[in-house]
Amino acid sequence: MTTRDERAAAGIALRGRAGALLVTATVLASTVGFIDAYMINVAIPAIGRDLDTGVSGLQWVLTGYLVTVASMLLLAGALADHFGWRRILVAGLAVMLIASLCCAAAPNIGALIAARVVQGAGGAMVVPSSLALLNGTLRPEDRARGIGVWAGVSTLGTTLGPYGGGWLIDHGSWRYVFLLNIPLIAAALWVLRGVPESSRARRPLSVDIAGALLAVLGLGGLIYALTAGPASGWGSAVVLVSGAVGVVCLIALVPVEQRRPAAMLRTALFRIRQFVAINAATILFYGALSAASYLVVLQCQLRLGYSATEAGAALIPESAVFLVVSPFVGGLVARVGIRWPMAAGILIVAGGFAWLSAASPGESYVQAILPGALLWGLGIGLTVAPLTAGVLAAVDDADLGEASAINDAASRVGGVVLIALVPALLGVGGSNDLVEPLARRYQTAMLVMAGLSVIAALITFTYVARGRPSATRLPATPRVHGCAVPVSN
Repeated sequence: MTTRDERAAAGIALRGRAGALLVTATVLASTVGFIDAYMINVAIPAIGRDLDTGVSGLQWVLTGYLVTVASMLLLAGALADHFGWRRILVAGLAVMLIASLCCAAAPNIGALIAARVVQGAGGAMVVPSSLALLNGTLRPEDRARGIGVWAGVSTLGTTLGPYGGGWLIDHGSWRYVFLLNIPLIAAALWVLRGVPESSRARRPLSVDIAGALLAVLGLGGLIYALTAGPASGWGSAVVLVSGAVGVVCLIALVPVEQRRPAAMLRTALFRIRQFVAINAATILFYGALSAASYLVVLQCQLRLGYSATEAGAALIPESAVFLVVSPFVGGLVARVGIRWPMAAGILIVAGGFAWLSAASPGESYVQAILPGALLWGLGIGLTVAPLTAGVLAAVDDADLGEASAINDAASRVGGVVLIALVPALLGVGGSNDLVEPLARRYQTAMLVMAGLSVIAALITFTYVARGRPSATRLPATPRVHGCAVPVSN
């Protein structure tokens, strides 16, 4: 007979009470992070009207959260690998609970941005920890299927969240959007009481203050320059200085980490070709997903005449298709490998972006949005599982937390950079009005997102291994949105 510890070390079965609790807890926790990152898109016009703020302030409501998440993910991954995935997940949920209440009560745009930054700190702990807990706790043969189930069910939150948020905006206030998280966080904390901490070996503690500061200053400076550039002028002193500081800090990050004995970023992982290639594709692809989602929601509300509720519901077919396709793709990856499903999926999404780029006033929903949304859903349904499988199959189980954090950081960096570039792509300039820029440049901006996706597909086809993941590597498959969930709204 095997002992309980021996069974825990071998992993738990997906089918069973323990597996159900594990999936439920990680779905709830991940949904909280994804809603905070992207559901805010539908509230942007209402926030601008209520707080009387312009494009720059609204951009920081979006990017303040994403910058913090992206810059802290590596540190959070290292903490999770040392203290335990479950412990860091619980701490992150508690931070997000407090920050969500502060967002809902924010009296002005400055307070809202500050609360969003704190919310991002919690999100940095929640997303990698929840999926690393799922990967590291399930038994090896269930991990690929587990990621498909997790991704599909999580999509329900990212689908219904924007719709529910839009309804609350139309019938109440944008402030209620931030309160949607409260019951999800409470439920996640309750279910986590029945999920044990993983029994795998812990990595030594690696609290790298220098690396964390360089990441924060690098991303913060770069994003500030990209956000302020259209309004202040790309040649202004503040834009040039902040951009230079950001670039220098990001360049310095790698050599600094190489010389530290307990670095936040294990640069050795970047010697693995497939790991590097998929992370590069993740930056481009998930960046395009984030910016395209933002652009489509703005186009629906500001030019196509949709209400917030209708804009929140516009991409529901995308999520519905993803929900149907995703659970089956894990098994497909086990049979045919990573390269073809991932590359094909990204190209299909690019086709969806190209269709959506033509959406214009006077067209029906069925003509303007639905076909592109269906292609988008099919594409990400094919992409997520192989992307996740490939990037995590390249590392050992002891590095799951950090590898998950790096890949999620790649997706967040791509998202925050491309969202920060939206005003420049639209040619906003010093104007606080988005309607005219959307009329002139929406199609061009969406075609840029399609082009970036094509490049991501080419990287995948060129550098990702042709064969199937090995039996020992496939378990490290599970996780999403690059190790993050697909963006819908």
